[in-house]
Amino acid sequence: MRGAGDQFSVGDRIAFYRRRRGLTQRVLAQLVGRSEDWLSKIERNEREIRRLDVLGELAKALRVSVGDLLGQPVLVEDTHPREDDIPAIRDALMSHRRLSRTLFGKKAGDAVAVEPVVNYCDHAWTDYQRGQLGRVIAALPSLIKSVQVLEEHAGKDQRSWLVSARVHHLAASTLAKIGEADLAWISAERAMSAAERSGEPLALASAARAGTHALLAVGRYDDAMNLGQTAVDWLETQIKDDDPAALSIAGMLYLRTAIASARRQDRSTTDALLAEAADVAARLGRDANYWQTAFGPTNVQLHRIATSLDLGDVAWVVERGAEVDSSHLPQERSVAHRVEMARAFSYVARDDEALTYLLDAEQVAPQIVRHSATVRDTVKSMHRRARHTTSTPLLGLAERVRAVT
Repeated sequence: MRGAGDQFSVGDRIAFYRRRRGLTQRVLAQLVGRSEDWLSKIERNEREIRRLDVLGELAKALRVSVGDLLGQPVLVEDTHPREDDIPAIRDALMSHRRLSRTLFGKKAGDAVAVEPVVNYCDHAWTDYQRGQLGRVIAALPSLIKSVQVLEEHAGKDQRSWLVSARVHHLAASTLAKIGEADLAWISAERAMSAAERSGEPLALASAARAGTHALLAVGRYDDAMNLGQTAVDWLETQIKDDDPAALSIAGMLYLRTAIASARRQDRSTTDALLAEAADVAARLGRDANYWQTAFGPTNVQLHRIATSLDLGDVAWVVERGAEVDSSHLPQERSVAHRVEMARAFSYVARDDEALTYLLDAEQVAPQIVRHSATVRDTVKSMHRRARHTTSTPLLGLAERVRAVT
């Protein structure tokens, strides 16, 4: 049921996995505290699931992941054939040599110079923030293999462990974005392990941010909140000293935990976490990009919009969301804002405005838009409501995001 060419809706997937588990609509509806009529409308695509916590309850009852129900695409198409090579990333991450340093004590290869790997990693992070996911995916297998060699030769060399943490953090963030939640978790775990070996508090807290991405991707919201808050506590000394990098990482951790809280429908905790992030942003005093955080007052505003949408405040998002100017932030962030606004306008059936946001986002970062489960489901809803889709911009977008055959 998963894959880049998959045309199933969320409702179709729920029906498929329900039948596979041998459950009636009545039984599944009872398991998640809903009516049979509600579930029937979901499966017939007459009603949308707007809350991720509800989707998480269904996934739990069906014994599948949230990603299975969302059907997130796993291929990233581009002009270069290597830019859809998730299997190569999987092979690099799951090298058998990593299972035991005792059994495979002999070094995997000649020592690698740290500086070129650092530069290569920096370029890949730039590509990620520009929304060029295909280029990141093409770079990751080589980067992962390089830092594995660095680790084997590192000893107590702090810089080798630091670059390994950064590479695995990049892998976790990229893989979570395209729906490879299990590989994202492996990458996040590797990032935190390498960061611990580096002895650098900022690296460990930054790697924890990768962990929150992976946990959010699989719907483990409580764990994401716990990890994020623990990492903020770890940075307490640097935060008190107003270290701008520490403030940026802490601010993003507050924002990630706010997302997790909103998806749990905990409004008061979400508001408190956003207030903490706003305070940190005020202390930082500007929009910055320490440790590729893109953190500052504007990112706090963007997350306020995202959490409001998760909490069901659609009218507020439609009214206020357009006031936030994210054009000066990295493209990955500004595109995420456009997608959220499109989702909000779609919820109130203002599809022309939703389409404008999506086409604008596609113009900025086509790979993010064309391989986003959120975009695909939004476009499917819009396409079902449209009366004439023979040769419209909506149909063209629907074909590009694989919302229609």
